[in-house]
Amino acid sequence: MVKASLITVNNISLYYKKQGAGAPMILLHGNGETHAIFDVLAEKLSERYCVYALDSRGHGQSANAPLDYGQMAEDVAAFIKELGLEKPILYGFSDGGILGLLIAMKYPALLSQLIISGANLNPKGVKGRWRLLIKVLHAITKDPKLQLMLTQPHIAPTDLAQIQTPTLVLAGSRDVIYTAHTKEIAAHIPNAVLRILPRETHSSYVLDNQKLYDILLPFLS
Repeated sequence: MVKASLITVNNISLYYKKQGAGAPMILLHGNGETHAIFDVLAEKLSERYCVYALDSRGHGQSANAPLDYGQMAEDVAAFIKELGLEKPILYGFSDGGILGLLIAMKYPALLSQLIISGANLNPKGVKGRWRLLIKVLHAITKDPKLQLMLTQPHIAPTDLAQIQTPTLVLAGSRDVIYTAHTKEIAAHIPNAVLRILPRETHSSYVLDNQKLYDILLPFLS
């Protein structure tokens, strides 16, 4: 059974869906998306886990608020603490992966496992032609979500050494993130597992929830 709820944490209202039973697992979507990107994945994972799929601040049915990756990471950390979730697994795609890194760095004991895909440490981790496209779209729309991608995050690779959580780092071989950048992330996280997925783009294997499930399950198991 799927239960939809609103919760106020970090002075902001977050929308989330919960389903399943077992060890807790949190799913974090990317920029401009909502929890709905994981609908099929959440249903499949709920056979093994208690799954929480969130809308980030400024997205979906969560409250609008200034967008800042640090604050968004604090939203999720406060969510975990407010619900008393015991060492949840966290999977984050794109922006969600950035949040996962920030949470694992600041709260080394909070998570049991971390999986990130298509994440970057700084705007220059995004391939130049994609940064240019984002700049053009932002100039037209003034969308703060696009501005966020142009100005943040700013994570030093050496700071990733603070992460103590077992971590899987994913990206597509045709990702909008430079492959060398993804490899750098994995290299600086102690004992991280790296998978560059052949012929996959930034989101192709994520939108194919069955494919993503098949990728995640061996690491989770």
